[in-house]
Amino acid sequence: MGAQLAKWGLPESVRDDAVLLVSELATNGVCHTPSARLLCGVGIVDDRWLRIEVHDHDYTGGGLSRCEPCVDDESGRGLFIVQALADTWGVDRSALTGGKAVWAMLPTGR
Repeated sequence: MGAQLAKWGLPESVRDDAVLLVSELATNGVCHTPSARLLCGVGIVDDRWLRIEVHDHDYTGGGLSRCEPCVDDESGRGLFIVQALADTWGVDRSALTGGKAVWAMLPTGR
């Protein structure tokens, strides 16, 4: 993915943040949904924003649960990372899978 983002002319810092966001969102989809497959998408919107989406097959209709990890916990900080890196992010019902679509937006730096 990083190579494609470089072809699009995005700065290295944006590429690094985008790769980390995809990793965090996909990991959440693997660990916290019954999905056998995920659909990940990355695209440039209006030349100013990079949109990252991870679609799952979780049909329960639930949102993302809040986690309060303890200091010694080895996981539970993914959405804190997403919130810190993304300009904005959210969860919608996926028109592609019927599950959830978790998305994040980063400025392209252009």
